[in-house]
Amino acid sequence: MKRTHLPLNALRVYDAAARHLSFTRAADELAVTPAAVGQQIRALEDHLGTVLFRRTSKGLELTEEGLAGLEPLREGFLKFEESVQAMQAGQASDRFTIAAPREFFAQWLAPRLAQFAREYPDARFTFVADEGADFTEANLDCAIRLVDGPGELEGIELAPAERVTVATEDAPDNWIHWGPALPDGAEPHYSVNNAGQALSSALAGLGRTMLPQLLVEEALADGRLKALAGPEPATRAYWLVAPLPQWRQRKVKALVDFLSKGV
Repeated sequence: MKRTHLPLNALRVYDAAARHLSFTRAADELAVTPAAVGQQIRALEDHLGTVLFRRTSKGLELTEEGLAGLEPLREGFLKFEESVQAMQAGQASDRFTIAAPREFFAQWLAPRLAQFAREYPDARFTFVADEGADFTEANLDCAIRLVDGPGELEGIELAPAERVTVATEDAPDNWIHWGPALPDGAEPHYSVNNAGQALSSALAGLGRTMLPQLLVEEALADGRLKALAGPEPATRAYWLVAPLPQWRQRKVKALVDFLSKGV
């Protein structure tokens, strides 16, 4: 059904004038001139084809038509306010839905979210393992993706695009392949589907692999892995991304600011 065009600004002026029964006081409330109020009321009367106010010796009065429309109008404005509050609730909410690769969540994101939760104890999180999940279908606030840039989304690079070749101390000279091209002449002993499986394979001592520097920082620091080569430039990095409407939300801004410290 086609909706009737509503002159919302004129209706707002009408509501103020009806409450004050004065164009002057309505103008003060709306921070406009009395002449502007009168102009809006005349335009609304022309649009509706009826008279809303009459001037008497006692001042301004509502006509029967004007009085009849006032209560539904005010109920409508209350509904508008409820609608705006409902739409803003997501911005004020402390509930986050985040998509991230499993391995990145375990190695990098979870420890930082623990710190974030200490600063924001009311925060609640839902995690989606598929970092490529559709924002609308999964109702995501943001996602972390291993990509070469944010594309059409808003985003920040969580660390420079660098990779490092890693293995355990006693690992055999076997290559674990998951995505990045291996050095010339190298043949994969193991082929896996993603960086998480490559990391698990390397930690298990199956061989060496090339992984994003950010993903293996902790394992390198505590000695579970050692760096055989690199870091060297890579084409992809971990990006924190979101569509512009989500990116503008206060809660997402707070999370982005926190996670991007030191970036």
